[in-house]
Amino acid sequence: MKFDLHTHHIRCGHADGDIEAYILAGMDAGLQVIGISDHSPYFYDELDQPSPAIAMARSDFAHYVEEVLRLKAQYEGKIEVLLGMESDFFPEHADVYREAYKGVPFDYLIGSVHKVGGVSIFNRKRWNNLNEEQHIKEKSDYYDLIKASARSGMFDILGHIDAMKGYYPAFSDIPAHQQIDDALGVIAECGVAIEINTSGSTKDVGGWYPSDEILERALHFGVAVTFGSDAHKPSRVGDEWELVAKRLKEIGFTEWCFFRNRRRVNVPL
Repeated sequence: MKFDLHTHHIRCGHADGDIEAYILAGMDAGLQVIGISDHSPYFYDELDQPSPAIAMARSDFAHYVEEVLRLKAQYEGKIEVLLGMESDFFPEHADVYREAYKGVPFDYLIGSVHKVGGVSIFNRKRWNNLNEEQHIKEKSDYYDLIKASARSGMFDILGHIDAMKGYYPAFSDIPAHQQIDDALGVIAECGVAIEINTSGSTKDVGGWYPSDEILERALHFGVAVTFGSDAHKPSRVGDEWELVAKRLKEIGFTEWCFFRNRRRVNVPL
């Protein structure tokens, strides 16, 4: 069974195409299951859409849910459409997000850490003029937030857990192995899955999130894995799915999963 749980569309302000375009692209790519998971609004902000090029407006959230549910019904029997969301994780605002999601018939939620210390993880300048100790602290703070996101109980999947390397490939070489192992242990304990996200190929790092080394450690800790292209244009739906499946088998995984009605569905590799 071929699936992709991480896709975006025009509402977030930095993706191309409407939701239906991604569904049709998924069918063309041979998917049986496609998840729609656009960026969550900044629910905590007093403005309706404080960052139009990053996330949808709060007032558009209900329309998003309604559209996905309509398309889910429309394409039933052709491709299974799942209602998801890539949710920012801000510990100080977690209760606001919980309240916003209450009663929404999500199939799954992806929890992603996009900011550390108030700065985007994709900001190239954040690494300027930092010494080795400060590099380690930045990486440690990132994985502390990932651990907190797993413990929050809000999410079924954690998104791109080493994406800080996207525009700073040297991130992977910062010595913080224990912090990563600690995070993987917490993720396993909390029963949350991690995604293999192929959008790193569109950034400087040129590879998947997370690295093979982290995936090997994830297998050791018994962490469940899923797949997400993180497509921001329809042509990337399902991107490198077969290569990821092959690599996971080489590492030693025997299954991966998707989510339906907030319940894990295991799929043999």
